Amino acid sequence: MQLGVNVPNFGPGTDPGVLREWARVVTGLGFDLLMVSDHVAVTPDVAQRYPEPFYDPFTTLSWLAGVCGDRVRLGTTVLVLPYRHPLLVARMASSLHRLSGGRFVLGVGVGWARQEFDALGVPFSERGWLTDDCLRVLRETWGARGPDVPEVWVGGHSGPAIRRAAAFGDAWHPLRLPVARMREVLAEHALPGFAPRIALRLTDAPVEGSDRPAGVGSLEQVAGDLRELRELGSEVVVFDPYEGDPAQTLRPEEAWRSLTAVTEYWRKVS
Repeated sequence: MQLGVNVPNFGPGTDPGVLREWARVVTGLGFDLLMVSDHVAVTPDVAQRYPEPFYDPFTTLSWLAGVCGDRVRLGTTVLVLPYRHPLLVARMASSLHRLSGGRFVLGVGVGWARQEFDALGVPFSERGWLTDDCLRVLRETWGARGPDVPEVWVGGHSGPAIRRAAAFGDAWHPLRLPVARMREVLAEHALPGFAPRIALRLTDAPVEGSDRPAGVGSLEQVAGDLRELRELGSEVVVFDPYEGDPAQTLRPEEAWRSLTAVTEYWRKVS
């Protein structure tokens, strides 16, 4: 099972130097995948959690492809498909995949920010079928899966999102769910693959409760989450150390310490 990191490509503390250091940390700790997020118009609803500067994911990953060397894979978690024409997505994704030596993963989702949809002139109520249509066009444009075509991970855990992952994806990519909830979905649906994004918030004492998101708790709990996800067939687990406070981007060292602690502990017990 491979491990990845969702790197903040936004916020008051993020600049090219910090992104370069994030890449150094991710590669230095031996992670297999570096992913970034997507927003186009940083409207007030977006800015509360993901403020400017917000670096475009394709541009950022193209630059980081050279910074990260040739081992670490690169991806989006998640690209909001309705924001762009599907042929543009196909061109940008396949170009990045080829230029990076086949290392790009296209994680996709329907989006949530109503004001951003309005700013882009995209009907919020139609985002589901627009996403399905885009995925259909991607498959038709790329044809059969092969080395020149990136993997597609489909995010979300609603009924339509799970059906979308089964119909169009190479993997289901749920975000920040409890392990029990992911186990339920996998037991009920035949999905092509499983690559969750989980939180990373370490606590001194164990966190109790059945609704505890995977990746939240003591080192022992987080390692237990990884073991369970591996047993459920996860091919990749992506850690997301960002908790929604933009001020966190001013203190990336805190996330780096947590990632270091988890990787060192996981190597000992796995």
